Amino acid sequence: MNKNAKIDDDRSGALVTKDSSPPACPIKGCTDTSWYADAHDIEYYTSDRTYSFHKCQRCGVLFIVPMLWDRLGEIYPKNYYSYAPAKKSIVPRLKRSLDRPLLKLLASIPGDRLSVLDIGGGSGWMLDQIKSCSPRVSFTQCVDLDEGAQAQAVVRGHAYHLGRIEQFETDRRFDLVLALGLIEHVRDPALVLRRIEGLLTAHGRVLINTPNFDALDARLFRHCSWAGYHTPRHFVLFNRQSFTDLAEQGGLGVVSFSYTHGAPYWSISVLDAMRRLGLIEISAQRPAFYHPLYPLLRASFAAFELARAPFARLSYMVFTLGRR
Repeated sequence: MNKNAKIDDDRSGALVTKDSSPPACPIKGCTDTSWYADAHDIEYYTSDRTYSFHKCQRCGVLFIVPMLWDRLGEIYPKNYYSYAPAKKSIVPRLKRSLDRPLLKLLASIPGDRLSVLDIGGGSGWMLDQIKSCSPRVSFTQCVDLDEGAQAQAVVRGHAYHLGRIEQFETDRRFDLVLALGLIEHVRDPALVLRRIEGLLTAHGRVLINTPNFDALDARLFRHCSWAGYHTPRHFVLFNRQSFTDLAEQGGLGVVSFSYTHGAPYWSISVLDAMRRLGLIEISAQRPAFYHPLYPLLRASFAAFELARAPFARLSYMVFTLGRR
């Protein structure tokens, strides 16, 4: 790849090169940034363009250039995995892995009546599970961009705000806020965390999970469009320290932390390597998630990650946060 190749800057429309002035970090506007890797959309092939990830030396995050925050309809196709029927989508399975921590977390929050907010909660199926887990949950709220999910959530008894969390206005404060697989998709993670902090009760908790770019698979596939980049849909990526720092800057402290497996990232990265070798076919019509080898690879890498869990930095992180 020619390191002088031009790429679009999505905010200004200007053209920049990897050897020109570095792009500003989306966390604090730092210019102490450097090119980290190039990547393509290896999952849905929404375009054949090359995206670049840059690393901020001060904030310790990766961010994508260009960041197509205003072109979501282009980068999230209709067959996107979280839009798929539940039996095919990996999202419910990923989130169900949090059921046990959620039960423990709910039990640690005081109060007879609890309010729960799910950012990106869709039709509210996760809130259904939470309500069934604890009779203390008396109010549930979804915030989501999916207009099609609104009616389902309301029928299920959840309040619904159609829009971004940055635009959500309420006098209510929440005892538990869920932001699962969300923070890496937003243009300004610092603003989102500040907004979440302002919505918490004094004893409230936030549950967040997000990819870890400091994992083994992230290093192995760094220059091969690592699936954890989820190009171009992941805008900002963290490791444990950089996310902890950002949360603290937003008035939130880490109550608990754990790594969990990123078997989907391993699996899709390997499938793409096989595609590049001409061994299999993957296309926009049949993304990697639906390839027949995907379930086998996912199960194998989940076992591999489980064996490494006691001593390794895995490619998914789970944070419980509280107000400082």
